[in-house]
Amino acid sequence: MIYIAVITIFLLIVTFALFVGVLLGVLDYFSVKWLDKPVYVHFYMRKFDLPKSKEQIIKNHFEFYNHLSFKQKQFFKHRVVKFMNKYQFIPKDNIVITEEMKIIIASTAVKLTFGMRNYLVNVFDKIIIYPKPYYSTVNDAWHKGEFNPRMRAIVFSWEDFMEGIRVKNDNYNLGLHEFTHAIHFHGKKNDDVSAYLFTKKFNKIIHFVSQPEVQERLKQTQYLREYAYTNPFEFIAVLMEHFFETPQELQSDFPELYEKVRKMINFSPKLQDTKK
Repeated sequence: MIYIAVITIFLLIVTFALFVGVLLGVLDYFSVKWLDKPVYVHFYMRKFDLPKSKEQIIKNHFEFYNHLSFKQKQFFKHRVVKFMNKYQFIPKDNIVITEEMKIIIASTAVKLTFGMRNYLVNVFDKIIIYPKPYYSTVNDAWHKGEFNPRMRAIVFSWEDFMEGIRVKNDNYNLGLHEFTHAIHFHGKKNDDVSAYLFTKKFNKIIHFVSQPEVQERLKQTQYLREYAYTNPFEFIAVLMEHFFETPQELQSDFPELYEKVRKMINFSPKLQDTKK
């Protein structure tokens, strides 16, 4: 009798879990379709934390983190730990990769994806770090960074990566730029809710900026640097740098574009001070 009772309880739990899963899937579908956002973003069975000394690294380099609520900071730290555990960090040209470097790189990616449920993308598995710009034999050119899907790698010049962290309002941020490429590529290859939402809004952004009047306004203001117009992939990566570094100007000059980017990564406007 006890055995039958245990089996019955187990089956009830499994049935309930399946029901909840199906219900969340249905709610997600309609929420993304009608509200352009997932039902939930942060839900973790077990949250990882960072010691105070390592959290201080985030506080020192990311004003974004300092503006989060206590609960949001817990989510942020959890994601930083998960990111560092998932990806391999590979040094090149005798650079020594410290824990501080890993935390700064992980925090950049977490900041970019903080509104996305699926933040650990599967299109790269390693982060390669050079001390300075490096020579690539792939195209016989010097690089500051790149996302290489065939190598499943993101590559950074640490000197240039940190320049993007130190200077916060010049719309140059190597980390944001290359991680955006990876997220974009992930969106094309996957169908999770975050990938779907990113791709859906990306297509709308490209359609929007393809309008002649919008193109003319963009060129007149010279808000985006010329490199943005290389192709749609570079456009969205450069645009994301602007979204995080000078959101006030983007929202003021191009409010429709700002809103489309915000929805693309499900970013809460409360996390940005666009009224400065």
